[in-house]
Amino acid sequence: MTFPELYIAYIAWETGGKRRLVLVLSEDDDIISVYPITSQYDKKDKVIQAQYFVINDWGQAGLDKQSYVDTIDIVELSRSAIVTPSPIGKLSEADEARLMEFLTNECIRKV
Repeated sequence: MTFPELYIAYIAWETGGKRRLVLVLSEDDDIISVYPITSQYDKKDKVIQAQYFVINDWGQAGLDKQSYVDTIDIVELSRSAIVTPSPIGKLSEADEARLMEFLTNECIRKV
């Protein structure tokens, strides 16, 4: 699993969990770092929207509709949380470059 591949993973929290699309950031032994992918944007607060990266080439990435990378928190998952054995797609080169710029600017804004 490598950046910028997209998988389906089971993300758990204290009261439950669900299957989510995720963008793989890195893999280290049994831990995989990911950002969740969401299509929910319009009803989110402006502060949250500002931390969502729009995937312009969503069809090329293997997605069914306009989607966003939720960059609020990096989620660390065990390998067993990945549901799909192979990637469902990956970000286009243009979206990958834009995401790297977005993350760099996001880090600058947080300082």
